[in-house]
Amino acid sequence: MTLQVGVLGYRFMGQAHANALARMPMFFPDAPDVERDVLIGRDEEALADAADQLGFSRTATDWRDVVDEVDVFYNLGPNHVHAEPSIAALEAGTPVFCEKPLAPRLDEAEEMAAAARDADVPAGAAFNYRFVPAIRYAKNLIDDGELGEIHHVRGRYLQDWLVDPEAPWSWRNDEEMAGSGALGDLGSHTVDLARFLVGDRQGEIDRLSGHLQTFVDERPVEGGDETRPVTVDDAYSAQAEFEGGAMATFEASRFANGHKNDHTIEIQGSKGSLKFSLERLNELEVLREGNRGYETVLVTDESDPYIEHWWPPGHVIGWEHTFVHENYEFLTAVAEGGEASPNFEDGLAAQRVLDAVERSDDAGEWVDVE
Repeated sequence: MTLQVGVLGYRFMGQAHANALARMPMFFPDAPDVERDVLIGRDEEALADAADQLGFSRTATDWRDVVDEVDVFYNLGPNHVHAEPSIAALEAGTPVFCEKPLAPRLDEAEEMAAAARDADVPAGAAFNYRFVPAIRYAKNLIDDGELGEIHHVRGRYLQDWLVDPEAPWSWRNDEEMAGSGALGDLGSHTVDLARFLVGDRQGEIDRLSGHLQTFVDERPVEGGDETRPVTVDDAYSAQAEFEGGAMATFEASRFANGHKNDHTIEIQGSKGSLKFSLERLNELEVLREGNRGYETVLVTDESDPYIEHWWPPGHVIGWEHTFVHENYEFLTAVAEGGEASPNFEDGLAAQRVLDAVERSDDAGEWVDVE
């Protein structure tokens, strides 16, 4: 059986996932057969060009026309269009794969998760950093008890693409469309990685204290003389506690000058520690019990997660490969009738933490994660 895939959105994430769908059968011979069937967007001319470039058979300008006729629906649009199309697809019995954060606001994320529970099909949330081989290697170390009792989790995601106050306004600067700024765009990834790595031992994030900051209040509209207000955060920070007692600190900024895509996570335990940076995604820094310092593990051996599908040891992989792994796992779940992981419940759990950061910033005090 060939899975007919419909994709809403054809820019950044549309390109990333279309590339993954094209590469997947070349390197994962047991992957389901997939056809890039229909690409969905509003601008007919740009849509036609994108469909030709990305290898889609046809186009549609209204998602309502396709969610019940494709075998899989990918929702890669801006945050404010995540809920309605995804829910409609699930109600039609179509498996859904949705970009992060799950929704702009917690109430919409709850509605999406409820629809996924009622649907007897997979509903995947797009946290691609779970599929970095070094992250999988790290999780195996933690699950095997190599780090001992977890004491600290530190995660940060730093970018600098908005440092220039003349950088143009986009939907990512608007609360109605994005929900939040660096918090949702970047922080959702960090929160999910923390849950993925230590959640089996520490449970959920239980309470936190959060802070949001906006540095530039308005930005120019590209191609015109007007400006629009920035109604989301440019940066956030939070200190948090897991149910199991581990302390956590989280931070993200789109104003971190000199950082292009620096997603780092550190975990310290009673017997060892580890450090990971997305800008060196083939490496994991590991401190093992009895050692005086960290060792750098190059996670490119055939025995490492996913690496057997790619190149000889030492021939590194990149950011785009995480999407191949992610699509392989999700589409395999669709083809075999399994459960997607991460799923909408994971997306909702991350959204609850994002919501708590906003509530804490408003209240100026620690809050419980609902």
